[in-house]
Amino acid sequence: MKLLVFNCHEAWVYQLGALKCDLDIIVGLKGRYTDGWDEQMRPLPSNARTISLSEALEAQIPYHCIICHNITDLLDVKSLSGPRIIVLHSTLDGRLQEERSDLPPEKLKSMLSHYLKLVGGHAVSISPLKGASWGLSEDIVTAGVETDDYLPYTGDEAKGLRICNEISKRKKILYWDLHEEAFHDLPIQIVGHNPDMSRVEPARNWNHLKQMLSSHRFYIHTADSRFEDGYNMATLEAMAAGMPILGNRHPTSPVEHGISGFLSDNPDELRSYANKLIADRNLAVRMGEAARKMVAERFSPAKFKEGFTRSIQTACIKRKANSNNL
Repeated sequence: MKLLVFNCHEAWVYQLGALKCDLDIIVGLKGRYTDGWDEQMRPLPSNARTISLSEALEAQIPYHCIICHNITDLLDVKSLSGPRIIVLHSTLDGRLQEERSDLPPEKLKSMLSHYLKLVGGHAVSISPLKGASWGLSEDIVTAGVETDDYLPYTGDEAKGLRICNEISKRKKILYWDLHEEAFHDLPIQIVGHNPDMSRVEPARNWNHLKQMLSSHRFYIHTADSRFEDGYNMATLEAMAAGMPILGNRHPTSPVEHGISGFLSDNPDELRSYANKLIADRNLAVRMGEAARKMVAERFSPAKFKEGFTRSIQTACIKRKANSNNL
């Protein structure tokens, strides 16, 4: 099988390598901070090559499935034949908040639903919260993280870690007021593409990222439950690496309070938990091991592979039914 996928969220796209399909990844997309594949986040999958959108359109390859991430992607490949999937990475309200859009949510929801019916497309959500926000909860495929990909956890550096790109655009979504109030003068390292933040840089590559996940004492994830899940891909990676997690009390957080990390909406309380982990490496090791076990059970690559393979089959069925009705 050969799949065409738009480059978006390298960590998520990287998972598609587990499907053992040839991947054509479209790069050079507008609005991204890089023109190509971001090697600082993930190496290019061994079964993948990068191409431009114009090359994909000109080649007219009969792809087994075309994987998109937004309505613009769907429109860009309207001239190509084949089944198509849109992967919903954001909640509807979170998407509008990030884009500072005044478009009524119901209008955008209706546009997407109408276009999917028109082309026989299929929507896959990366979490129940994302699917429910778009009214498209038929197919949920959560991320898969391989615990064996990460280095043994040491927690030798008595400081916290947070990985996030473009924070300034997403402060409300990320509950950044809580983050700043709780951790403002604690030893916290922020990693990611944030050119407007001093002393904040992306990891040099995935190996460097794994070294930081191994060495830092705890990981931070905060998010407003109206806009975002209580975890993201980086949170799952941190748990897979054996790190305890600190965050707000979020209904979708995978963290078990007091077992695999600490959760609180009170900044002073969250700060006290951070200080407790900074002072006690052994506690961090025990909690991190519980986090690793949980993520191995709930977010395994095998579950992702099984789920997304089924999603591709559903997309093929929908496309065929749509063609028969034309």
